[in-house]
Amino acid sequence: MESRPFDVPRYLSVLPLFSDLSPDELRDLAAGCALRRLARSDMVFRAGDPCNEFHVVVVGQAKLFVLSPSGQEKVVELIGPGQSFGEAIMFTDRPYILGAQALADTLLLTVSKQAVLREIERDHRFALRMLAGLSRRMHGLIHDVEAYALHSGLQRVIGFLLRDQALEDVDASQVLTVSLPVSKATIASRLSLTPEYFSRVLHELEAQGLIEVDKRDIRIPDPKKLSSCQLVAA
Repeated sequence: MESRPFDVPRYLSVLPLFSDLSPDELRDLAAGCALRRLARSDMVFRAGDPCNEFHVVVVGQAKLFVLSPSGQEKVVELIGPGQSFGEAIMFTDRPYILGAQALADTLLLTVSKQAVLREIERDHRFALRMLAGLSRRMHGLIHDVEAYALHSGLQRVIGFLLRDQALEDVDASQVLTVSLPVSKATIASRLSLTPEYFSRVLHELEAQGLIEVDKRDIRIPDPKKLSSCQLVAA
């Protein structure tokens, strides 16, 4: 983690949610923020904890998850640098309905509910920006539900590997390398697959020459060919 003082107002200014605020407004908002340094596996919060703030990952990564009555974990979302979580629950005046845990050494910025409400009262456009962010999150969750309900495990794995790629801009000779950000078991849970099935799909794709697996690095010699395999599996 960085040892020099962290400039909270400056960091807030580069986040889309706060980019329109003036320097004075950023300083006021920063007064309602706090930094948390977490080691890998540290809990951010647990289901049932009171929710009086939302969180932004500055460095590191966190997972949102729920537990079944038998204790089985289902990863709901992976949160990386610059991404926020907890906003929707914060406005319900109810406790957290899921848990959040650091997946690596992580620096979190927490923004208090009181600071957010003050900014909404000052400028209603801020509320619109927050609603836009929540709408994007909801769209992503709906997309996930659609994938779980309508897509095969093979399609989900290929979709995950190609999730950040604009294939229309990829040259036919271009090789892509995807570095898995977390363990295969965590990704499998995120895709609603068992770890064994996730590994089996990777082995099958590798046997077909569509990918090359080197620990957490996955080399994709022909991204468009891999994408076409996803369509065939539909």
